[in-house]
Amino acid sequence: MTDSAVFPTPRIASRLPRVGTTIFTTMSALAVEHGAINLGQGFPDFDCDPALLACVERVMRANHNQYPPMAGTLALREAVAAKIERLHGRRYDPASEITITAGGTQAIFTAILACVHPGDEVIVIEPAYDSYLPNIALAGGVAVRVPMRRDEAGFHVDWAAVGAAITPRTRLVIVNSPHNPTGASFDAADLDALAALVRGSDILVLGDEVYEHMVFDGRRHASLAGHAELAARSFVISSFGKTLHVTGWKVGYCAAPAALTAEFRKVHQFNVFTVNTPMQHGLARYLADPAPYRELPAFYSAKRDLFRSGLAETRFKLLPSEGSYFQVVDYSAISALGEADFCRWLTSEIGVAAIPLSAFYDDGRNQGLARFCFAKRDSTLQAALARLARL
Repeated sequence: MTDSAVFPTPRIASRLPRVGTTIFTTMSALAVEHGAINLGQGFPDFDCDPALLACVERVMRANHNQYPPMAGTLALREAVAAKIERLHGRRYDPASEITITAGGTQAIFTAILACVHPGDEVIVIEPAYDSYLPNIALAGGVAVRVPMRRDEAGFHVDWAAVGAAITPRTRLVIVNSPHNPTGASFDAADLDALAALVRGSDILVLGDEVYEHMVFDGRRHASLAGHAELAARSFVISSFGKTLHVTGWKVGYCAAPAALTAEFRKVHQFNVFTVNTPMQHGLARYLADPAPYRELPAFYSAKRDLFRSGLAETRFKLLPSEGSYFQVVDYSAISALGEADFCRWLTSEIGVAAIPLSAFYDDGRNQGLARFCFAKRDSTLQAALARLARL
């Protein structure tokens, strides 16, 4: 007789009863099973800059291997403050307004836990990154979902609909630009519209800006940090993993006014407490040169253009990609399958993995859309395009 029969494990009521295996895990496993090229999950298949690795190696050998301060190493917080001021003109105090986090996802969860109380409403603009809704649920909040508007120019936030969703119980609005999965990107008018909606209220804003350095066609990233009225009520979150091609390092940051940062850090210190020491010191040294992130728009724009030019030879209809490293396509001329079934078929029969846009909606709506990731070697993209040319 086994121990489990003698001492059965007590039942546990799930805090997230609707959450199962994510579509990202499912599609990646299917890609491996069928030898498909994985353009589903959003991470690069190329190496980071060797100079960044050298920076980290040097600080590891210099014995920067013990716990850093809870808020992050001062050198990296100062580097983040300098970067934000250089790009957006706002100076955050490294001591009281910047916190280094274990990636963007941890920063998002921490910000939500810091300000959302049971029963508070949080406005989520869909399609949305898949961590938002579970995070809100764990905080005891109520997600109020507002769909983006889609037209020939792509996806856009319907600010009138956002305004209509605001109630006296609204505590937080989550925005994401450049946007995952649609590739839409805010401009100054979007920020002004958001500011008008929250003006005179106690509503806070969480800005998921992890793709901040991937904006194309001459656009400038419209950051909440660059809008004084919004910056005063916002948690602004970004990711070194996305910017520097090191997603596995899981290092990001949150910039927020001192009063918001104080509450953020109360949660952060009992969540992860602190973040990998040598990576922080290495990143601080590497960021002394702004060239790597300043050159990122051109780097990813070239990959986007390569990928789009190849897709234009297929029956996919391409939606605009103004930012991020994602390309959404309309496959309605190819198949009548639902999005999840189409992406499974594409993976198993054509040999290219994609993600259904329905995965980014709580109601799983089908619009005949799929998302590809073009953060890949040119050779990977060309190999995928050769397979997709059969469509």
